[in-house]
Amino acid sequence: MTKKGETQEMTVREAGRKGGRVVRDKYGPAFYSEIGRKGGQAVAQAKSPEFYSMIGKKGGEAVRAKHGSSFYAEIGKKGGQAVKAKHGPEYYSRIGKKGGEAVKRGKTPASA
Repeated sequence: MTKKGETQEMTVREAGRKGGRVVRDKYGPAFYSEIGRKGGQAVAQAKSPEFYSMIGKKGGEAVRAKHGSSFYAEIGKKGGQAVKAKHGPEYYSRIGKKGGEAVKRGKTPASA
């Protein structure tokens, strides 16, 4: 127990948690969204598209090493089921038609 006027030592983790809670209570969740957006824009201006490709590849390799390649099939199936539940089975027909109508870039029409 500490005497009046004495301070109890705090770990760096405890201090960070305490400070984070104070900021959360003072500014709210929108504050974190805004600073995250600003930070993302700053990184996007400073880094090239190749940077994002590189970190995405590293992240994918790390996930594959941790969970195995079958993990992607599992999460893809779950995602497909979630989309089907949200939008209904006719959703795939609608987006398929839109994809078929889209103008293909880089291809020239076949000459007759």
